[in-house]
Amino acid sequence: MCRSGSEFSLREDPVLAGLREETAALPDRIMQILPEEAQFLALLIRLTRARTVLEIGTFTGYSSLCMARALPAGGELITCDISEEWTTMARQAWQQAGVADRIDLRLGDAVETLDGLLLERGPDCVDFVFIDADKAHYPEYYEQSLALTRPGGLLVLDNTLWSGRVTDPAVQDADTLGVRKVNRTLLEDQRVDLSMLPMADGVTLARKR
Repeated sequence: MCRSGSEFSLREDPVLAGLREETAALPDRIMQILPEEAQFLALLIRLTRARTVLEIGTFTGYSSLCMARALPAGGELITCDISEEWTTMARQAWQQAGVADRIDLRLGDAVETLDGLLLERGPDCVDFVFIDADKAHYPEYYEQSLALTRPGGLLVLDNTLWSGRVTDPAVQDADTLGVRKVNRTLLEDQRVDLSMLPMADGVTLARKR
């Protein structure tokens, strides 16, 4: 019998499984991160010993929950979103999992939130960033996040393959253009070390030099 890799690697407890199933009933369920990718993010946080994590795009909080669990004692996850409805689901899951005290949810326009965070805490204040929000603004999110990330810190960008649309010149919508632009920027950016992984919908890792 052929078995999936997830059967031998995915560790998903009832809180995470319940949140994923609840999210699957939403019209916007396509925005749900794969559980394998969320587990990978948690591993990266532990490997990099990150204490302060920034997430752009909370949705219903699956990735936030996984990353918050990976933080050491005293660690903090700052997560940004615009939806009260989605993040209400997230808050409930965080409470249920016992990680709500580690998570600072900031509702509002992410560009403004990141500008405010830079004024509040200054540059180089974050160890790890996960970007998974509206794709049209990926170039801005990347630049703001890079300013907030300390040297040696890691940025992770989701959906950088964008279901292959980034390679089709006929596709010219704002989201695709945003992903194309940030991919080009990353390739040419000597401020970071770079690797794109062909997992999920494309996951790009950028280590700030």
